[in-house]
Amino acid sequence: MAGRGIMRDWWAEMVAALRRHPRAAAAGGSGLLAAVGGAIAAVLLLTAPAAPPARPSPEPTRTAAAASAARVRPAQLFSPFTGEPVSRLEPVIAVKIDNIVDARPQTGLQDADIVYVLPVEGGLSRFLAVFSSHLPPVIGPVRSAREDDLELIRQFGQPGFAFSGAAPHLLPFVERAPIVDLYAGLPSVAPAYYRYDGRVAPYNLYANSGALRADAKGASDARDIGFRFGPVPASAAGVPVGPAGYSAGYSSSSFTFRWSARSGKWLVSMDGSPAMVTSVGPAAAESQLGVPTIVIQHTVIRTSRFLEYGKPPPYAQSVGSGTAVVLRGGKAYTVHWSRPSADGGTTYTLPSGARMTFAPGQVWVMLVA
Repeated sequence: MAGRGIMRDWWAEMVAALRRHPRAAAAGGSGLLAAVGGAIAAVLLLTAPAAPPARPSPEPTRTAAAASAARVRPAQLFSPFTGEPVSRLEPVIAVKIDNIVDARPQTGLQDADIVYVLPVEGGLSRFLAVFSSHLPPVIGPVRSAREDDLELIRQFGQPGFAFSGAAPHLLPFVERAPIVDLYAGLPSVAPAYYRYDGRVAPYNLYANSGALRADAKGASDARDIGFRFGPVPASAAGVPVGPAGYSAGYSSSSFTFRWSARSGKWLVSMDGSPAMVTSVGPAAAESQLGVPTIVIQHTVIRTSRFLEYGKPPPYAQSVGSGTAVVLRGGKAYTVHWSRPSADGGTTYTLPSGARMTFAPGQVWVMLVA
């Protein structure tokens, strides 16, 4: 468009020149013709279409290394509770499970990520089983909560908490705790539970885990609570545990853990008998409990503020610090444990200062005096 404007301007000038010099135009004056020729050449140059832009050179082909890097999958995710690979972190559901003789064998206990062993009244014990990456069809028998459960489960954020009840004065504290309330007495949650006719109450209450998870909307996903998994640190000096196993317990409840090299687990016995469990229901086939890592955690055991059967039950403190024994790979390792606050997890360190690691799989933590 600019070239056309220039051409119009030049043509006007040329016409004016011819009018001023008619004789030169008629005679074909060389000077004027030269001027006209030069002007025409300039105009043609200015009005000529621009040359097309150079075509960009093709993008260089990706190298084999770059193509391989593009196909690399995301890093594998591992459960912070078991150290095993998982596709994603699932909500946490803690279930209070009975352990009196009439409650054995338990159902679903072998599928828990973590099992806490806690003292209750009469020198007996109960389990607080934590489920996330594995969820069996049925869990039970479900029993009532105690005050020390609340301190223990705070490290999980806001987990679902399944229990059959609590002392009248304790129950409001449980229901106001930072949990997703899965109390069997709630009308909205009650359909997740059923009674098994093959046992007498109160040792016959079982939970459908799928229904529990459906009721546990808003429960926190699994997160770091201080556990570390992997090979035993080079600085660790474990003591081999003999065939008699390692024993711990309470005044009316004893546990023995014997290492099985064949299964790579500690086989559990309770009160002198193998600890048996069932998988899909209380009447299913039984198998003995086997655990890759067991922590015997020494702590302060005081009495609760809330009475049970007219007496204050024991309260095992899970916040604080002290010594512990970690059983893994047929050896016992003495470590130091520390949990400064209820909102955080527990760290286990060797005398060298290195973090003690657990074997991948289920972890038991037994709180003893």
